[in-house]
Order: sequence, then C-alpha cells, then structure tokens
Amino acid sequence: MKKRTRLLCLTAFVVIAAIGSVIVHSIAGAHCDTLDGPVVTDAKLALAKGDVTPVLKWVQPDDEAEIKAAFRKALAVRDKGPEARDLADTYFFETLVRVHRAGEGAPYTGLKPAGGEVEPGIAAADRSLVSGDADHLVEVITKDVAEGIRTRHARTVEAKKHADDSVEAGRKYVESYVEFIHYVERIHADAVGQSAHADETEPEGAHSH
Repeated sequence: MKKRTRLLCLTAFVVIAAIGSVIVHSIAGAHCDTLDGPVVTDAKLALAKGDVTPVLKWVQPDDEAEIKAAFRKALAVRDKGPEARDLADTYFFETLVRVHRAGEGAPYTGLKPAGGEVEPGIAAADRSLVSGDADHLVEVITKDVAEGIRTRHARTVEAKKHADDSVEAGRKYVESYVEFIHYVERIHADAVGQSAHADETEPEGAHSH
C-alpha cells in the first residue's frame, strides 16, 4: 500500500512537471516550422502590418538585426506583384524560422506544410493556451505520464525477478532498469527546471546509469 501511495505521489509530481515542459517546448520547437505554426502566423501579421515587432519575441536579442534586415528586404519587393510577394514572404518565413530554431538549439530542416499532424499533447497544450484552461491538458498529460511510468516500472520489476538467472537475463534487467531510471530522471529534471542534456559533464564521483 505504501509503495502504491509513493508511486501515485511520484506520478502526480511528474505530471505537474511534464505539463510545464510540454507548454514550453510545444511552441518553441515542436511545430514552429509549419506554415500554420505560431512563428509563421506572427510573421504573416508582421508583413501585413508592415511592422516587424510581432516576430522579434521569437528570436534572441543578438539575432534581431538579421531579422529586421530580412524584413526590410521582404517589404521592399512585396508590392511588385503576386509572385514577388510569395517569394518575399517565403524568404522571410524561412529566415525567421531558421534563426528562431538556431536560438533554441534546434536544426532547421525547411518549412513544413500547414495542416500537418500534431502530437496530441502538443495540440492540447496549444488549445489550453487559447482557452486559458489547463484542465484538458492535465488530463492528457496525466494519462501519458502515468502509463509511461507504470509500463517501465512493471517491465523492470519483472526483469529483476530473473536478473540472477543468467548473465543474459541480468543484462536484460540492467537495460530495463536504465531505461526506467532515465525516463523518471528526465521528467524530474524538467520538474526542477534543469535540462537532462544541458551539461553532459558530471562532477567527479557522480553516479551515472
């Protein structure tokens, strides 16, 4: 009973952490390279208004000059006809998304078409920001996190029962154990505001799985 209570407490804890992580990363990197994503949406607004301000929030301060220069170039040719406008807009979209993703440490692989499939958690996160209500997002993330923990936990517990049967069985247990621990570790790192890969160098004597 105590073990189940501790597991439920851990589940609740990581759910809260995962919600925060999903909200941040869903906009920052998940579909910011789509033509109907939040970055390009703001870019279209900026071009329509002739004001670059709405897109500057998507780039780092050191990158503002590049974006402003690209914006001026796009505006200079947009009124030369439909084809010129399309080319100018695409040029600006691509520049903005590329610079934005570089600022987030993500690769740029080109603009993606609008209407593409979005992961359920990401879609729920975006909807929660539009509605101002996080209840459905909590439900989605709670289900996924709980299932993730239970599946890996059960697999590891079962493997542990046979860990001493043979070297091969022991290695299977270790493989399952490492996956389980790292899964929880990543969620916990988000909960305390750390990145699991922010610093690959561990202090001397630190334990690593």
